[in-house]
Amino acid sequence: MTDIIDRITEQLAAEEAAPDASVARAPATKTPAEGELTPFVAPLTVPPVLRPDSADVREETEIALRPTWVRLHPQLPPTLMWGYDGCVPGPTIEVRRGQRIRVAWTNRIPRGEYPVTAVEVPLGDPRRDPPPSTEPGRAGVEPDKDVADLPAWAVTHLHGAQTGGGNDGWADNAVGYGDAQLSEYPNDHQAVQWWYHDHAMNITRWNVMAGLYGTYLVRDDEEDALQLPCGEREIPLIIADRNLDTDEGDDRLNGRLLHKTTVIDPKNPETGKPVTLPFTGPYTTVNGRIWPYADVDAAWYRFRLLNASNARIYDLVLIDEDDQPVPGVLHQIGSDGGLLPRPVPVDFEGALATLTVAPAERMDLLIDFRGLAGRRLRLVNKGRDQAPGVPDVPGDVRYPQVMEFRVGECGEPDGFELPEILSGSFRPLTHDVEHGHRLIVLTPPATKGGGGHPEIWEMAQVEEPADLQVPTEGIIQLRGADGKVTTYRRIARTFNDGLGITIAEGSHEQWSFLNLAVNPPVTHPMHIHLADFQLLGRDTYDVSGFDVTLGGTRAPVAPDPGRPIPLAPNERGWKDVFRVPGGQMLRVMGRFDGAYGRFMYHCHFLEHEDMGMMRPFVVMPKEALKFDHGAGHGGHGGHGGSAG
Repeated sequence: MTDIIDRITEQLAAEEAAPDASVARAPATKTPAEGELTPFVAPLTVPPVLRPDSADVREETEIALRPTWVRLHPQLPPTLMWGYDGCVPGPTIEVRRGQRIRVAWTNRIPRGEYPVTAVEVPLGDPRRDPPPSTEPGRAGVEPDKDVADLPAWAVTHLHGAQTGGGNDGWADNAVGYGDAQLSEYPNDHQAVQWWYHDHAMNITRWNVMAGLYGTYLVRDDEEDALQLPCGEREIPLIIADRNLDTDEGDDRLNGRLLHKTTVIDPKNPETGKPVTLPFTGPYTTVNGRIWPYADVDAAWYRFRLLNASNARIYDLVLIDEDDQPVPGVLHQIGSDGGLLPRPVPVDFEGALATLTVAPAERMDLLIDFRGLAGRRLRLVNKGRDQAPGVPDVPGDVRYPQVMEFRVGECGEPDGFELPEILSGSFRPLTHDVEHGHRLIVLTPPATKGGGGHPEIWEMAQVEEPADLQVPTEGIIQLRGADGKVTTYRRIARTFNDGLGITIAEGSHEQWSFLNLAVNPPVTHPMHIHLADFQLLGRDTYDVSGFDVTLGGTRAPVAPDPGRPIPLAPNERGWKDVFRVPGGQMLRVMGRFDGAYGRFMYHCHFLEHEDMGMMRPFVVMPKEALKFDHGAGHGGHGGHGGSAG
């Protein structure tokens, strides 16, 4: 713990000294308008590293959730936040494969001022008004008193970990001030970057925004043998967008965190409550600071990228001083579940490509700065209708900047060479393995009975569809490539509906996610707890046969054979978050092994998760599953009597 305190003290001292020195070094740029923040004037901070003692698993490591004050930017006053061990982001936890640890996540946040102000603002006229999410301040709207009254009620989920359901951070099992959540992590996994964050039922979106997130690294011998950049040349980059409140009258940023969402339906007829879009904010933080810079040597660096945003999907581009993309220096070597089989070059030449990263996705990146001494490169978020580095306010990118790299000379030549093969242990999954099937339908926001928000529908195949009157609410029909129509009925749509999925531990399953939201199109980053998955394929679907007013299909939805979608090279590794765009079916396969218990899967837009786009599933020994009552067995949703 002393190392953590010393590291925080050093970083705070550097931030206090940063504004004057860094402004003097800053390149010639346009002067920001009055009241706007200057980019790249504060150094990138690096979270402290916590390496739990491996001598005795019974000696748990305490990580306390505490209130803290953070300088998000040198031009801002300190911001009240919550942090793990008082850090935002929390300390980087680092373990070796097979090193079992216990963590006591202890809530030391007393009831008091909640650190996030929440408002819902009207959409306005899209022909003349910028999206409200691009602008700081509350626009005169009074804060939500119910959010202001929230206590510090939190539970920590180690995202990606294979651990028992009792350790996973079940959303209802959040703890209050003075209580602790004790979780045990076996860490029997290939080298990987996981991350930990709050997962409290209904309020995850605000607790994570308050600062409750951090990264977690598992090391192993296969990774060591690659001799990848390490030490000061291995840096976490935890990006998250934020909004800030302003003082009334002068619109001066006051540093207070603002969860500002846009109302698209002021009074939903089904619920009487407003329907809002997920949160996106104008300011990008990297490791908890807005638009920092990093001094790097002319050498290879390894960056462990994590998108910890509530709902923003970033399209990242590396550009130079002239706003031109820098080709040939960026390579992706790992994704959510560990190393990729081979490096994937992220090449910005020709037809512009971006590095797309959705909330909760991780990317293990290498950047070769060797030929760039004396240069200043910027990582930017590209708007959909503008060149890299150019603001795209209608596209919700008011400030494209993410961070700057300032490349210095390297004292000694860097002898690292990019390997041709990264993971000899990687094995692709195929349909040859025995596996079960699940169909999960993601509905448009306006679907009948959905309360104005998108939903997860668990579906079961109807064995005798001739006995069913179609069209009917909750019935989805799919037409296969062979012309055959298969009928499915909805067995669950809300978190508290009956259990729909029970899985035998050790078994493989293919989950197919069909996204019906095409008008407007919505991409859902879906996350399944416990297991790693491989993407099998994407298919474009004609979903016009789905009727939102009916809540079912009037004509079968079907794949479009003329619009194939090849998997991206960086999607061909192990993953636990999968982007599912509207009008697509994504098929993934994984093995549910290494733990038992009740887990969750959900959309990782935190607003969607909190508003019900989350469902449970259970993993149990295959021997015990033989005595199952039938609820959730095989996805058929039957309900039998007692096993006796």
